[in-house]
Amino acid sequence: MTDHSSTEGSREILSTAVRALTGRAPVLLDARHFMTGGTGRISGSGPGAGVAGAGASGAGLTGTGAGLLLEVPGEGVAVTAEAVIVYEIPPHRRRAFEACQRLLHAHGARSLGTGVDAWRAATEKDRTVERFARDGVPHMPTIAFSRPSPEAVAEAFDRLGGDVWARPTIGMGGNDVFHLTTGAHLTAAARYYAEAGADWLIARDARNFTADGRRHQHRVVVLDGRVVRAVEHVQPDPDAPCNESRGALSTVLEEGELPAGLAELAISATKSLGLPLAGVDLAAESGGVVFEVNVHPQFGAVGGLESVAVPYAAAHLAVG
Repeated sequence: MTDHSSTEGSREILSTAVRALTGRAPVLLDARHFMTGGTGRISGSGPGAGVAGAGASGAGLTGTGAGLLLEVPGEGVAVTAEAVIVYEIPPHRRRAFEACQRLLHAHGARSLGTGVDAWRAATEKDRTVERFARDGVPHMPTIAFSRPSPEAVAEAFDRLGGDVWARPTIGMGGNDVFHLTTGAHLTAAARYYAEAGADWLIARDARNFTADGRRHQHRVVVLDGRVVRAVEHVQPDPDAPCNESRGALSTVLEEGELPAGLAELAISATKSLGLPLAGVDLAAESGGVVFEVNVHPQFGAVGGLESVAVPYAAAHLAVG
């Protein structure tokens, strides 16, 4: 079950993973039908006869004793499921999907990592910071805003040293993330978020530079308390986020290449938020700090199928 308006490609990779595990093609459902205002229905239906969701199949399952009926009446879709894999739900649509998450839990569906509280804690970055502060997860000093006055913004900027990164509390892709080092930068960012009607936050710069002055950080994917994938991002532009979409170069790391302590830090961040699967963005500089945690990390073109998609699907299907 994914948002079919997304072009990210996760559902195709998950589908491939399920076919590799079970030898059967999955049933793909558009998650938008099950969001607020959608026509999709979920109900208990007795012993499960199949599986619904992007990356799910009926073969090779150990039954839970209770099936789940997923219906989209307008499209004539009715599938009885034992497991549902949910993925690729954009951050700005996750609140609209919460009723579906609660139904999945209420009916005892096998659906890994769909807890409403965990999704909110990771998606809404001000909540992320609160969890990290509560649990002692290292992160850069951060101040959140909701329709702040210019004076409050300026005071917070000065308190964090006048070198910060600004981001919306709910964002995606890095296009609305800015490096601020002057009063003019700060004013422009505040105006941008005000016009967008977005709450936002600023965090002190982590000074995560390579020896030649390029930005770098790591994306560590954690599944059930273990690292399954690690990638290093290097950004030639020190004022741009370390995102591939913004020009960063990515290198998949082999086992043992991740800097000391980052695996443990990534695992502690996922535990703090309550996510069994997550992509953690973090850096070794400033003593080792976490920037954010992603509910649905992209699998990556190199090795993502084998390292993340297959074990994630297997955790739902109870095979392998």
